[in-house]
Amino acid sequence: MLVETNKHNTYRDVYLLLKLVLILPVTTSVERVFSAMSFVKNKLRNSMGDQFLIDSLFTFIEKDIFLHVSDESVLRRFQNMITR
Repeated sequence: MLVETNKHNTYRDVYLLLKLVLILPVTTSVERVFSAMSFVKNKLRNSMGDQFLIDSLFTFIEKDIFLHVSDESVLRRFQNMITR
């Protein structure tokens, strides 16, 4: 209504206040999503076992060795494993 009647130039502070009030729910929703995401990530990190962390670090540190391992050999090894 202010923009249609071109009064937003006259009442700049009121127009700014209205814009901020309309933006507030959106920013709180985004903040809530980021808060939930960080909570989930921390839960996953806390539940990660030490062995999984060590194995992941080992493959990252020794990536030169793992680059020479073919995907086919890894697939064959998993296919030959006995199902529990």
